[in-house]
Amino acid sequence: MKRFLLVLLSLFSFVAQSPAAPLPDGCEQAVVGAADGWNSSHVVLSLLEKRGGQWQMVKGPFAGRLGEAGLVWGLGRHPLPKGATVKREGDNRSPAGVFDVGGIWATQSDLKFNRRIPFVKVGPSDLWVSDVKSPLYNRHVRLDHPARTSWELNEQMKLNDHAHSIKLLICHNTENVQGCPIPGRGSSIFFHIWRGAGKYPTAGCTTMSEENLRAVLAWLDPKKKPVYILMPRDEYMRYRSAWGLP
Repeated sequence: MKRFLLVLLSLFSFVAQSPAAPLPDGCEQAVVGAADGWNSSHVVLSLLEKRGGQWQMVKGPFAGRLGEAGLVWGLGRHPLPKGATVKREGDNRSPAGVFDVGGIWATQSDLKFNRRIPFVKVGPSDLWVSDVKSPLYNRHVRLDHPARTSWELNEQMKLNDHAHSIKLLICHNTENVQGCPIPGRGSSIFFHIWRGAGKYPTAGCTTMSEENLRAVLAWLDPKKKPVYILMPRDEYMRYRSAWGLP
């Protein structure tokens, strides 16, 4: 009996110290990105969907690009590992972890997507604030006039740039994350179209071909609580069981 109690206490201690599962209740869709290591700007992406209680791949794997300097832990649904280095503004790293997938921000109009997904047609009055001194940091702002001051033009969402003509929000350090946004912890993280057919890395976003990005938009269903899971492969395998990842 004593040995049984010791084993039971040991198991309880393991469960109590294990990170909480970061997937939302009812999550049935996941974009999964796996990189070779923390300093890699290349990623392999897959679309997974839970069917009959089992995760199945519905598209992929296909190539994408990440921040020029690789990855670093971001602020999302996941608990941060003890002593983790966390993303900061301008570090040219993509945030790693588990993140909600937000709305669509685009200058293109011919997109096919579930109409439950929030959509913003980006124009000259739309800003996404990266100024760490602003109370509007990492938030969308729509002016009542086209951007004209030097600050407004600096924060203006990109126009006439094909790579940014379709953007899907990755909810890193955004208002829906508890305690966020935190100034200086990284802003304006999106999925968008890659440059040079994947030749170039990003400043922290995740990019892919336009064909694949359009397929992601057409597939996403907000009722299935989609998430983006991005990590180096070794980290993914380390946390897969404890976090209940696909």
